[in-house]
Formats: sequence, structure tokens, C-alpha cells
Amino acid sequence: MNSSSSPFSSASFSSASPHPLAAYGWDAERESEFVPYAGQGLLPGRVVRVDRGQCDVVTADGVVRADTEFVVPRDPMKVVCTGDWVALDPEGADPRYVRTLLPRRTAFVRSTSSKRSEGQILAANVDHAVIAVSLAAALDLGRIERFLALAWESGAQPVVVLTKADLVPDAVTTAYLVADAEAAAPGVQVLAVSAERGEGMDVLAALLGGGTSVLLGQSGAGKSTLANALAGADVMDVHAVRDVDGKGRHTTTTRNLLVLPAGGVLIDTPGLRGVGLYDAEAGVGQVFAEIEALAEGCRFHDCAHDAEPGCAVLAALGDGTLAQRRLDSYRKLLRENRRLAARTDARLRDEMRRVWKMRGAQGRAAMEAKRGGWPL
Repeated sequence: MNSSSSPFSSASFSSASPHPLAAYGWDAERESEFVPYAGQGLLPGRVVRVDRGQCDVVTADGVVRADTEFVVPRDPMKVVCTGDWVALDPEGADPRYVRTLLPRRTAFVRSTSSKRSEGQILAANVDHAVIAVSLAAALDLGRIERFLALAWESGAQPVVVLTKADLVPDAVTTAYLVADAEAAAPGVQVLAVSAERGEGMDVLAALLGGGTSVLLGQSGAGKSTLANALAGADVMDVHAVRDVDGKGRHTTTTRNLLVLPAGGVLIDTPGLRGVGLYDAEAGVGQVFAEIEALAEGCRFHDCAHDAEPGCAVLAALGDGTLAQRRLDSYRKLLRENRRLAARTDARLRDEMRRVWKMRGAQGRAAMEAKRGGWPL
């Protein structure tokens, strides 16, 4: 099949009829990126689910099962992930492989739970990162800031959604909670919603329409209920939260991509017990933009905002302009991110040392072979 005869040529996207994958986010730029693969007879699709070396891919002919074994890079950041656009074998191939990934526009990444210096991609090609936080428990503003740092770093636009607003006793209390979340999320829209009653859901659906969103949060945050409300159907299982501690079970165990009736697609993720930063210094700076702005006025450009004279950050802390909790959270996330960066640098140095040693051994073996007349 050549590109001129492919149903996925650029001409097909500009025709009057909608593209078969348009509802999943296929656009003219993706069309252009796919031209070389169409010429090889491959088909485009978007990964809706990944599970144990295989994935479900939505194509023009529906959802198909494909093997990801062909795309097994040494870099864990390049493994197939929910939300990826891929080129896969045509119908009839056995086994049917995903052959390559199209360029990712954004990627939501956290550090691995093993605390190693590697990242884990939770979702790819995301426009909005929806951070779900339950109002059934006390707001953990530090956790919201942590999610926001990763969201900003991913390239997606974060949105904080305070779920289970129906459990809050009155509108005044809800307004206070929204204000607290807004203070921890400068420049980010904060919505209080009740999926059970439908309150605020129309605003959220309109906000997410036309793009790809990833739903993030702890177990028990009401993500599956929220996904069902947005999808207009019971597409995700829902379990009750434990009364003793307000925590939920992992209702969602894989990442799934759902088409929303109001437009756009939603990636629902498992509840995240740990959300480690991964190369997110710029994201941290975005979350704490007011502290970064204050730092511009410090006397010393490398001010640590600890005890240095002329520190504008400490001055703001003293006059009440800056809250101590915000500064503590800022310091904590920066320290964590820098520790990870140091481990990453160490891993790269170790890898380089191994390469140098291997090359040195090969060179010495070659010299010995020459001296002794051994065959190379």
C-alpha cells in the first residue's frame, strides 16, 4: 500500500466526512506524521489500554489487540502507554505488532514506586490533567501541589476537581474549601462537583470537551464515579470507601481511554498511593510561582531563602504575604526533585563507566591478540 492509496492520507482528513479516529483526537498534524508509515502498509491507532505486554488499540475498524513486544526500548520512558498514537500491523498479521510510536506531544510522568532513578509514564498526549480530590476527607494541600507540579511539567493544563461536594454540609464551607485549593493552585481552575447529584458536571464536561484528559488522584477520590458521570454510562466499577479512614480500594487497575459524549476523551488511571516527582523542577516553579517571583528580589541570585540577608522570600514570610506552609512545601518538593536528579546523574555516570570499561577491555584484548598473533 502506498500513501496515495491509503485511507489515512492527508486528503482523507480534509474531506467532508469526519476522519474515523477524529473522536479520539486524530488531526491533520497526526495525519502528516503518519504518512511514512502509511507507505509501509501500517495502520494508525490510539492505545486505549495496556496490559502485560499487549495493548488494545482503537483503529478505523474498531478496537484490536496488538503485541507491544516489537517496541521494547531500554529507555522505560519509551514504552507503549495509554494515550499513545501508534503504527501497527494491518489486519491479518499474526501476531499483530505495534511497530512504532508517533511523537508524543505531552507525557505525564512520575518516578517509579521502587524509588529508582527512572520514570513511569502514566498517560501520553494529554491536554488536561484532572486532579481529583475528595471533599469527604480533609484537604491535603501538599498532595495537590505535588500533583500540580507533575501536571505542569507534563505540558498539560491542570484542573483541580473537588469531588463529593454533596458530602459538605453547606455552600459556605464548600466555598472555603475551594478557596484553600485555589491558594495552593495559582493559575489553575478549581471546581467543586458532585457526580451523584450532577452539580458542576456540565462545567467540567465543557472544559474537557475536544481534547484528551487524564484523571488522577488517590484511591477513594471518586475518580471512577466521576468517569461514569462524564461518560454518561457505568463504564467503570465503583466501590465504597472505608468509613474507618476514608480510603478506597483500587477500583481501576489499568489505564483506560474513554470517549466522552460531550466531546474529548478521558484516560482513567488507578488510584496513586505514591506520586514521586520526576525531573519536575520547572513544574514545581510553576506551582509556587509567587515564591519564584519573590526570589527575583533577593539580594543574592543563589539565595537559599534560609537565613541570607536581603532575602525577599523571608521578608514576605515575615510580613504575612507568604504562608509558612507554602514555603515548607516548596522546599520539600525541590529537595525531593534534586535528590532524584542526583540519582539520575549517578546512574548515567555508572552507565558511562560500564561502557568505558567494556571498550577498554576490548582494546586490551585486541592489543594482546596482535602481540601474540591470536586471531581476532
